Amino acid sequence: MTGPGIRRTLSALALAVATGAAALLAAPAAQAATIPLTSVVPAPVTAAPTAGVTYTLGSATTVYTEPGSTAAADIGAYLAGILRPSTGYALPVAPAPTGSPSGIALLLTGAPASVGAQGYQLDVTSTAVTVRANQPAGLFAGVQTLRQLLPAAVEATTVQAGPWQVGGAHVVDYPRFGYRGAMLDVARHFFPPAAVRRYVDQLALYKINYLHLHLSDDQGWRIAINSWPNLAVYGGGTAVGGDPGGYYTQADYTALVAYAASRYITVVPEIDMPGHTNAALASYAQLNCNGVAPARYTGTNVGFSSLCVPLALTYTFIDQVVGELAALTPGPYLHIGGDEASSTSATDYTTFIDRVQQIVAAHGKTVLGWHDVVHATPQPSRIAQFWGTGTSDAAVAAAAANGTKVIMSPANRAYLDMKYKNSTRLGQKWAGLIDVDKAYDWNPGAYLSGVGESSVLGVEAPLWTETIRTTADIDYMAFPRLPALAELGWSPYSTHNLTAFKTRLGAQGPRWRVMGIGYYQSTQVSWPAGS
Repeated sequence: MTGPGIRRTLSALALAVATGAAALLAAPAAQAATIPLTSVVPAPVTAAPTAGVTYTLGSATTVYTEPGSTAAADIGAYLAGILRPSTGYALPVAPAPTGSPSGIALLLTGAPASVGAQGYQLDVTSTAVTVRANQPAGLFAGVQTLRQLLPAAVEATTVQAGPWQVGGAHVVDYPRFGYRGAMLDVARHFFPPAAVRRYVDQLALYKINYLHLHLSDDQGWRIAINSWPNLAVYGGGTAVGGDPGGYYTQADYTALVAYAASRYITVVPEIDMPGHTNAALASYAQLNCNGVAPARYTGTNVGFSSLCVPLALTYTFIDQVVGELAALTPGPYLHIGGDEASSTSATDYTTFIDRVQQIVAAHGKTVLGWHDVVHATPQPSRIAQFWGTGTSDAAVAAAAANGTKVIMSPANRAYLDMKYKNSTRLGQKWAGLIDVDKAYDWNPGAYLSGVGESSVLGVEAPLWTETIRTTADIDYMAFPRLPALAELGWSPYSTHNLTAFKTRLGAQGPRWRVMGIGYYQSTQVSWPAGS
């Protein structure tokens, strides 16, 4: 053989040698590249690696689920739905056989009682990944940990090369607080159902279990109320800056609630009152004390509007709105706002909140309100959401001492709409600048004087949308701070370490890139190249 033939043969040999060498070099690298347990966010309660053990997800893998449990089967289908596009594997979902099946098993037996209703145990051996929980919510949480232990490319929507390996491990994990929330303001700017579902999926990855929807404000009313149709049709027609408005039909809202529930997230609807009500007052003249409807509002000022406290129709209105919304909402909470009611006298405010609390309770819901509501007569089960910028509030501390539970959302720590730095193109800074350190490095259970851990129901990260218009804007302001706040809600405070957290947070970057999340690359975090 001479000439081109020899050259082709030599080239083929060279390629084969190079490919073989690359494979030899890549094999140990792939083994070493299993994601360490120390990369998981939120940090688990206990997590012990098993040296020298690797589980490989393969084309023959089956996802097994607790026999007879529809919820477990649904979680198995959810997991397989995430893994199939990137791996290209069939990943059938089937009831688990007797014994210890190979593959991935999601079981509602064998978990320690200590993990409660929301925790799980995760074991990775060379032949199986087994998640055990006492309740389906715990299985779902364990699945999120498993996702983070697989390569970031597993989140892709097209087939990737793999390999799909998980390092040997034993994890026992459960949340510090039962309530771990995020709030999305859809009133200042409206976000259609697809955008909300996208946010729900992001929240689920970090074990957030409540989505608080701020459905009404001065600038827009976002939920259809059959007994008061102009609220949505007219009051929902505007947004900040004159941007397009919009609203959810009751079918839209019901579908969102169901979608969130499939991700073990409970929707908390908010109708803000007595202030932040210009959209409602503009929709119905008869709700105004003077019988004159104001113009719709597209600015960003607060404190100028108020429902008419002495007017009997006000409480008919509230009863009908709350009644319809409560009927659509299977979760236990209904948020009544109550903040920044500067146009309502202190006496009227107390009268109003007292009466509204009774209306909400009559419709079978637990009252949740911004912490301003502690100035009214407390309901036994009422919950106050602290949004202040200080570390003391005598009225909140007194309420906590009398049994009021508190959700911690200090604006200078937890508000995702605050700028990262002065030059951040989005957001505000009235509560201060919030980078990763400020979002993470505080203790919700000991932050507010006189409000101990036993009085704290949980943590919530609000995202107000005066400057937020798109899903890209949501991504940029929520990430990387949302996972920081999620960890404060889930992880035991004994694991709290800012330096370690920044390392784990950086490890999330490649996953966000694959998921299409355009996050803020904080200079406080070392992000892997290419993320």
